Amino acid sequence: MTAPMLVPDRPSGRLTDAWRRCVGAGRFELALRRDYQDSLALVQREIGFRHIRQHGVLSDGVGVYRPYQFGGERRVAHAFTYVDQVVDAYLALGVKPFVELGFTPAALGSGSQTVFWWQGNVTPPASPAEWTALVRALIAHLVDRYGLDEVRTWPVEVWNEPDLTVFWKDADQDAYHRLYELTVDAVKSVDAALQVGGPALSPGASDEWLLRFADFVADRSVPIDFVSRHAYTSGPAQPVPFLSYQTLRPAAALLEQFGAPRKALAGTALDGLPVHITEFSSSYRPDNPIHDTAFHAAYLAPVVAAAGELVDSFSYWTFCDTFEEAGVPAALFHGGFGLLTHRQIKKPTFHLYAFLARMGPDVLARGDDFLVTRDASGHVAVLAWAPVDHTGQSPVHGHRVRLSVPVGGSGSAFVARSSVSEEAGNARAAWAAMGRPASPLPRQLDALREAAEPVRTHRSAPVVGGRVELDLVLGLHEVTLVEVSAVCDETPPWHDDARLFGGGGS
Repeated sequence: MTAPMLVPDRPSGRLTDAWRRCVGAGRFELALRRDYQDSLALVQREIGFRHIRQHGVLSDGVGVYRPYQFGGERRVAHAFTYVDQVVDAYLALGVKPFVELGFTPAALGSGSQTVFWWQGNVTPPASPAEWTALVRALIAHLVDRYGLDEVRTWPVEVWNEPDLTVFWKDADQDAYHRLYELTVDAVKSVDAALQVGGPALSPGASDEWLLRFADFVADRSVPIDFVSRHAYTSGPAQPVPFLSYQTLRPAAALLEQFGAPRKALAGTALDGLPVHITEFSSSYRPDNPIHDTAFHAAYLAPVVAAAGELVDSFSYWTFCDTFEEAGVPAALFHGGFGLLTHRQIKKPTFHLYAFLARMGPDVLARGDDFLVTRDASGHVAVLAWAPVDHTGQSPVHGHRVRLSVPVGGSGSAFVARSSVSEEAGNARAAWAAMGRPASPLPRQLDALREAAEPVRTHRSAPVVGGRVELDLVLGLHEVTLVEVSAVCDETPPWHDDARLFGGGGS
């Protein structure tokens, strides 16, 4: 058996909060629903994201753009009834908007092309003046209601994946450049210090797209405060009724995509700007069952543990399954993007994030299959994960991680371990054993919530030379959090577990 790796006592760096700076969500008005808000409250209690991003704040379902006739003239009102309800709820839960400006209100669109089941209009605005007035009105309202200092902390992103014809008519880059300039001018007319950026490119966008955008903003001196892009690793969809299957590339491809914008923009006018990955996951489909699995948590573990070294934020798509791009889901487990299903059933990837939320700020060591941190109190946390085969052909059982972690002092340490795997914390497996009920009964939901919890164990471990040795054997697709704290023994001298049943002693 190989000796355990000696984890250094001195930190090698800080664990950034890039992993929790943003999370994705379903379209804007879904935030009015009870199930959505209950899910977000749970996510915020156990993980605590800083910002939330979603499509459709300007789409018809939110009702901001309201043309009407009066006195024989066409006029436009701007209404913020739903915007206020949603943003109020977000701020009460400790999360701020990451404002994606889109899509075009149908009455303002230059055409009828739409995207998704809920029909977001993806054509350029027919009236640049009315679009500018709409954006300015929204941003000015947010500033009036929530205060300039607050709204300055909300990034504003212009559109979503304009390099794809499905999201922007003809994927016309010149038309996007015009939209970007109009939008930035409208936002900055409210306050020049508001953060605006883009172009929110898809994973398949070429570097040339980004470089042309960089040249455009430089040539015209258009403001830009950050660059955004998306990242996924799935291949073409293989649809069946109500589900899609896809091949996957290795998870390392996500890290390559995260690093791509800075490489492409080196030496350009956008060199050095913050980079936000405003969507990422394995599959870009909202009906791929891979999202619901223990595999998914282990697949993404090395990404979320390391990506903060590459970008300023990376936003998991999405926090819950209240999401209707492809229509209303037909079953509880339907391959939705979320960390949670409807009715707040935790998926294994939820626990990956919840484990990370319990890590300390000082990084002691990193490896291909672990991350070790410590907090100011000396509490050591180890996140470890089993390697995965992205093809599913050669599953890895019994992976071993051996570490010697510094806790200081002598005596004993308290070691607590929480794990999810194919066998533990896997509600989808329990749901399959139930016969995959599309709409589980209340008692079945209770059973699924119990099955979704990690397996938790604890033990006492000797401290030798100020260190504790950990020998972690990981099951199939396991992600585990091990927390180690030195013990200050306060046991009174009269405590004697050998006498629990009254025998012996005097």
